[in-house]
Formats: sequence, C-alpha cells, structure tokens
Amino acid sequence: MSTQIQPASAPARRRSITASPYFVYVLVSPLFIILLAYVIYPLYETFLASVNVDEEITWKNYIRFFSLEHTANLEALWTSIYISVLSVITCGIVGVTMAFLLERYEFPGRKILSVLALVPMALPPLIGVLSFTFLYGESGIFPRAIKELFGLAQVPFSLKGFWGVVVVHTFTMYTYFFMTATAAIKGLDPSLEEAAANLGANRFTVWRRVILPMLTPAMVASSLLVFMISMASYTAPLIFGIDRTMTMQIYLSRTNGDLDMAAAQSTILSVVSVAFLLLMRWYQGARNYQNLSKGVSVHRTEIKSKTGRTLTMILSFIATIILMLPILVLILISFSVDGTWTVQILPPQYTLEHYIDLFTDSKTWRPIANSLQLSAVASIGIVLFGVAAAYAMVRLNFKGKTLMDVLIMLPWALPGTVVAVNLIAAFSEPTVFSFNQVLIGTFWIIPLAYFVRHLPLVFRSTSATLMQMDPSVEEAARNLGASWWYSFRRVVFPMAWGGILAGTLLAFVQCIGEFVASILIFTPRTIPLSVAVYQRMYNFEFGTACAYGVLQIVVIIVVLFLSRKLTGDKASAAM
Repeated sequence: MSTQIQPASAPARRRSITASPYFVYVLVSPLFIILLAYVIYPLYETFLASVNVDEEITWKNYIRFFSLEHTANLEALWTSIYISVLSVITCGIVGVTMAFLLERYEFPGRKILSVLALVPMALPPLIGVLSFTFLYGESGIFPRAIKELFGLAQVPFSLKGFWGVVVVHTFTMYTYFFMTATAAIKGLDPSLEEAAANLGANRFTVWRRVILPMLTPAMVASSLLVFMISMASYTAPLIFGIDRTMTMQIYLSRTNGDLDMAAAQSTILSVVSVAFLLLMRWYQGARNYQNLSKGVSVHRTEIKSKTGRTLTMILSFIATIILMLPILVLILISFSVDGTWTVQILPPQYTLEHYIDLFTDSKTWRPIANSLQLSAVASIGIVLFGVAAAYAMVRLNFKGKTLMDVLIMLPWALPGTVVAVNLIAAFSEPTVFSFNQVLIGTFWIIPLAYFVRHLPLVFRSTSATLMQMDPSVEEAARNLGASWWYSFRRVVFPMAWGGILAGTLLAFVQCIGEFVASILIFTPRTIPLSVAVYQRMYNFEFGTACAYGVLQIVVIIVVLFLSRKLTGDKASAAM
C-alpha cells in the first residue's frame, strides 16, 4: 500500500506550494523590487536633492522657481504646458480626421494614403526635426527656392519659433491618434448613428454626441502619449529658437552645475506630467463608453460625384507629397558632400562615401554599434520584466495590483529628461540597488534608462494579448499535472509570442531613437546613434547626419512591418 501512496505524494506537495495564497507574492515580489529600485527610489533621490542644499533641508529652489523676480522657470513651465496641450489638440484633429476619412470613405488614392499615413512613425523625433529644418527652415529648400524664383531680398517664410515646434510635433505625433482612432472606428456600430439621424440629429450633432464619445478611450490614451512626448521635447524647441522650455532649463541647470535646481525642475515636471495622467484617467473613468449594440461595423461610402473624385485625387496627391517629403529630403542630403551645401537651394555635390563609412569607418560605425548593443541589453530586461508584470496583472490576484500598474506606467508619464535626472541623482553614488557601484559614467546607466522608459511598451502589448487568451487553456494544462512554470513556458508563452515580440520590437526601435535621456547620461565611449546625429548636425556634417537618419528610418520601417505582420491591428490597439 505504501508503494502506491508514495509516488502520488510528490505531485501533491508540488501542487500545495503553487496553490498557496502566498505563492503569488513569490512571483510578484521581484517585480515590486525592480520598480522600487529603478522608479520610486530615483524619484525620491531627485526630490531629496532638490531640497537638500549645502547639507540642510530647504525649499529655496522651489521658492526661486515660482518667484516673480526670476521668471525664466515659470515661463519655461508655461511654455512647455502650452506647447504640449496645443500639440495634443492639433494631433488629435489631424489624426482623428484622417482616420475617419480613410475608414469611412472610398476614394481614389485611399489605399496608398492609408499606408503613407504611418510614414511619420518611421521618423524619430530628432530626425523629424532635421527633415523639417532642411525643408522649411530659414535656409531650407522651399524658402530659398521661392526667394530665388521671385528674386526676393529675403526668404518669404520660414518654419521657426513657437509654431514651428507645433507643426513638427503635429506631423511626427499625429500617428498616435491615427492608429488608435482607426482601430476604434472599425469597431463602431453604424446603427447608433442611424438611430441618432432618425431622431433628427444632424451630421455635426452625430459626430459630437455619438462618434466622439465612443472614441474617447482611444483619444485619452493618445493624448497621454502626445502630451508626455511633447513635454519631453528638446530638439524642436532648441532648433526653432524656443529657449524657455522645461527640458531646456533642466539641461542648462545641469551644464551650469546647478544640480539642486535641476532636481527641483525635474520634480515639478514630474508632478505636471503625473497630474495630466491622473486627469485623463479621471475623465475616462467618469463616463461609460461601452457599445451595447449588436450591429456590424461600418462599410466605406464610395464618393461617386465627378467633382468629388477629382478633388479627392488632387488632395490625395498633395497629401502623398507632404508625407513623403521629409524622408525624401533626408535621403537626398545623405548623399551630399559635407561642408559644400551653404547658400544653394540643393546640395551641389554628391557622394556615396557616407554610406560606405557607416560600415567601414570605425569612428562612424561606433555610435551604431553602441546603439544596437545598448538597445539589445535594455530590450532583454524589458522582455523579462514586461512579460512577467503583464502575466501577474492579467492572470493573478494579489494585493497591490493597482499600485503595480501605476508604477509600471509611471515612467511613461515622465519625460526622458526627468528619467535621466532621476537616475543621475540615484546612482551617482554606490547604493544597494546598484550593487555598491557608481553607475553614472558607465555602460549600464543608458540601458537602465531605456529599460525604465520603455518597459510599458512590452507590458501593454503583452497584457492586450493575454486578455484575449482563454485562461481555461492554461487551467487544462495545470489540471493534467503540469507545474506552473511548465504550463507558462509551453502553453502561455507560445500563445502570447506575437504580442510579446511586437512590443519588444517597438521597444527596441524606441531605444535606438531615444535622444532626450541619452543626451544627459552618455559618455564619449558610449555615445549612441541619436546623439551622434545631433553632434554631426551641429558640426555642419549634414550628409553624415542624414545617412545616420536614413539608417534609423530603415530599421524602424522593417520593425514596424514585422510587428504589424505579427499582430495586425492588435499592436495598434495595445499601444
């Protein structure tokens, strides 16, 4: 009898361990430790540095910040908020309008516009600013061409100042609204609009009272992304002559050695960003957006009038040119000889040398190799902890679930400048979280910044995939005797692989294009590609800078193509 009972006792003990109510905390405790060490602790150290001046606690940095005698900081805060809010509005108008037109109407050129509408996603923020400068800046191609064509003494227009920043933000960021609104519009039930129309509502009322409210969850998510990215914007204000922004003030404070003031500015910027996050979540939570009807999704309406079709063809052609010009001008200038393009409309001399140097010259190749290595290391950590956090949030029940969700998404609400300053404040001295090592000035600080900044990408992509999986599949494997780890490795992970890989690829290209955090923590030995582009441009090596940019664009286009193939519209919805 004992020989029959003995073999069954081992599985019973194994199940009792995993079935314990405390087993879930064994799984999630490493996640909380990571978030505590690299999100909360750096935030705390930055705040501490802002109030600890000359080894005494004082609020003088905050008093100075809000002082009416020194208006630079208040002006910078107002300008940053104003630019960010206006960018959200303009991106929302452009993105939602394009999504509505391309999903609701069939017209000549619609298919090619649907593809080209995502082209700005292939432009990293720094590269997008460069392309607009070459096209529409004071010495850009179009202003110079019009000046020469009409024999003017000065260029008739140029993209600069406040509106230059807003235009660049709109072009490079409207895709966040376009992607989420497109996915939401596909799921709208036309019977709701028909019911409103039958009750006497005109088209504007239907749009305002029916369509827009149903798009609100998608628009809130997009607003958060655009607001945070705009608040973190550094290159566009710098190049277009906006000196007073929060990111610029933080950078100037650090370069001038005023570290405690930089910490105060970062803390205030964090508060503003988190406040906007909470405001958007409150607005979304205050309303109900569930679609309870059972209608089918809308079909596209074909434009049949001759005038309408002609007009849409012309507008489609103009839109195609506008969308493609930034990339085309980068490709053109990437072949120009450095130092030869001065007052001419187009570069006078061309060469293949820049592309040859990318892969043969060690000095030119080093930033590429650095970015690939730094991004790969960060992506490994992002996958490990992003997938674990997503599984814990979707599949497990434990106390502190809401806290974990907030902590994971918190870095996404913080500008890259703030993340970099937080890490500088936290790890400029040995700590237990850095294994008693100083991380500032080492290889590891940049992957750590990328990890903290882009962990939400894999987390959200994986969460969306797990939510669509039937949990009974995993339960069946467990009931057949599989351990928790075996069922996760052989059942859950393969089924969620598409979403995991899509999020990982997106995180990888975001790491490659990361500039705002990198500019504060790089060293000459670890200079990444984005910083190299910036330095080449300011050395007037436009050809090499654009060759770097074209390489980034190619990598991003390949990754976006792969991620869309793997998950289709799910990737868009997850973002």
